[in-house]
Amino acid sequence: MSAKMTVLRVALAWLVLSAAAWGQGLPAANPEQVGMSSQRLARIAEVFKADVAKGRFAGAVVLVARDGKVAYFEAIGQSDPATGTAMRKDAIFRIASMTKPIVTVGVMMLVEEGRLQLTDPISKYLPQLAQRQVGVEKPDASGKTVLVLEPARREITVHDLLRHTSGFTYSFLGKSMVKDLYKEAFAGVDSSGMNNAEFVERLAKLPLAYQPGTTWEYGQATDVLGRLVEVISGQNLGEFVTERILKPLKMRDTGFYVPADKLARLAQPGKDPASGQVPRVMDATKPPKWESGGGGMVSTAADYVRFSQMLLNGGELEGVRILGRKTVELMTANHLDATVNVSPGAPLNLLGPGYGFGLGFAVRREQGISSLPGSVGEYRWNGIYGTYFWVDPRERLIGIVLVQQPGQTPYLMQVSKVLILEAVEK
Repeated sequence: MSAKMTVLRVALAWLVLSAAAWGQGLPAANPEQVGMSSQRLARIAEVFKADVAKGRFAGAVVLVARDGKVAYFEAIGQSDPATGTAMRKDAIFRIASMTKPIVTVGVMMLVEEGRLQLTDPISKYLPQLAQRQVGVEKPDASGKTVLVLEPARREITVHDLLRHTSGFTYSFLGKSMVKDLYKEAFAGVDSSGMNNAEFVERLAKLPLAYQPGTTWEYGQATDVLGRLVEVISGQNLGEFVTERILKPLKMRDTGFYVPADKLARLAQPGKDPASGQVPRVMDATKPPKWESGGGGMVSTAADYVRFSQMLLNGGELEGVRILGRKTVELMTANHLDATVNVSPGAPLNLLGPGYGFGLGFAVRREQGISSLPGSVGEYRWNGIYGTYFWVDPRERLIGIVLVQQPGQTPYLMQVSKVLILEAVEK
């Protein structure tokens, strides 16, 4: 064989291997090579196929990585039940609140560069959010419950936004008079209705649900962080995230919408098993006016495992450093002490027993108490449309489950963690 042919064959083999590695997100390995059981991992597809047959959801993509290698990667069911399109491993999902960890990393990059501090009041950058009012429900003279506005006892800080102790809320989690005001203010507003600057202006007219720093209340804090990134960086959120995080990590299918040439890969929901109706999801088919830092992105399993592996590696992937190791340690530590209450309206799939909250993720504090298996120090988050990821540093493990069916996240968290962790042998 000529030297030229040998070089060509080596080059071709390298291209094939590179394409395969990119398609996996990370290099692939036999489960036994990373201390996992192939036989036990096979149960994942069995259970999920049964769920698809029952109509719980149309399809799913599940990826498990350990020691920096993909040990399990399967596509199950359909990506679009209306057309019967089979699910594929590179299907693109609306990841909703799994956007939050990505935007949080962007904020921490700016912290590392000395462009803001966690202790900074957000009014330093967004003056319209100074001198907040807090809505408190009290009985009036006739005994009727009314909403009374009281001044905030202190400013909201960047730290508050990152750990969800700002007092900002979501209208759809629980019931209160403040939540009713949020619902009215944002009724009918979708990604075409406002940009991040306009969002903050609208939010500035609403009271807080709690005094800053007193209560973990899941809400629109990360949307505010998205605007903070824009003000400090001088770029819109999508530009910043793409330039500083997505491109360096080679997350080629992640962004705030799905380009026309990739729309065939966009996963769609099936009928809700309870109502029989197809649920409404975010329109991801065109560039949005509002790049929501709290829930506006799309991604694939192969892309998100690269983001997760960067965190597990202490801020670096394949020679590209996104964050410093100590910054990742800070982000993945618990930031809720005994003085911080947890909102009574918080669903168990957000925090739940045994978990605290860091900067962008729920963080496991205790081995027991939770009904979910796992390790102390693991961190996780999920999305309302049925997406979920977790990183377990002790087991050197990443789990990613992507479904496009609102209402299924609590179930998916429970069943997937059991199915994946029971396959760990060494």
